[in-house]
Amino acid sequence: MYRSSEQSPVGGFRARLHTIIFEADTPAGKAFDVALMWAILFSVVAVMLESVTPVRERYGAALSIAEWAFTAIFATEYVLRLIAVRRPLDYARSFFGLVDLLAILPSFLSVLFPGAQTLLVVRVLRLLRVFRVLKLGHLLGQAEILMTALRASRGKITVFLGFVLTVVVIMGSVMYLVEGEAHGFDSIPRAMYWAVVTMTTVGFGDITPKTIPGQFIASVLMIMGYGILAVPTGIVSVELAAAARGPVDTQACPGCGNQGHDLDARFCKACGTALDWKTPKPPSTP
Repeated sequence: MYRSSEQSPVGGFRARLHTIIFEADTPAGKAFDVALMWAILFSVVAVMLESVTPVRERYGAALSIAEWAFTAIFATEYVLRLIAVRRPLDYARSFFGLVDLLAILPSFLSVLFPGAQTLLVVRVLRLLRVFRVLKLGHLLGQAEILMTALRASRGKITVFLGFVLTVVVIMGSVMYLVEGEAHGFDSIPRAMYWAVVTMTTVGFGDITPKTIPGQFIASVLMIMGYGILAVPTGIVSVELAAAARGPVDTQACPGCGNQGHDLDARFCKACGTALDWKTPKPPSTP
């Protein structure tokens, strides 16, 4: 028998709140999510418009009021999300929980640090919930696969980046010695910057080797860059193939709000809350 704390809300205000805020399978839940999407879009557009000088000079006060109004709406929504789940801390530490928090923090930070409200564009990340609203569960599953592959690749990519950093230090030092201050390589850190730009095949052209030995070293580094760029792609591709799995459910855990569970999952993979609250779907008729 499960403890009551492991069960979803079985009735009352919190259960109804969870259905409206976290589920898009009901008319109320879908209406809430659609309204939220529009609010996010309007708030991001308002932030962008505020960065345009003529618009800010003419409508700055109105945009500021709109910004704080949206912040109040999203702050209220964030609190309601914490109330609607049985494990508020787990939701607060989840990806969407952190995004929801970051969506309101810049407004308050702008009081102490003018200009911080520009960071409110992070609200656009909240539009990722559109996958659930539009029933794009298969895309949500692909996102889960990608995250699993990135986590599995973390160790290999860390070693690879260590190797790249070593090459950058060595090549930067060599170019500082070969070219010197006369040709713009006035320090090892600046020469390392050149090595990064060259190795990634960006080629800004603000610093270029002038001597034949320096140009030869640059050519070698450019050729190495093509191979180096392919390594992380191969690492992640292998892990993506290993992480591929079946479709996932788009419904949210009543404990922490996490999504992307397997269709036959009975417990949340993030917090362990029982998922027996899910009502079985009626069989489709031919």
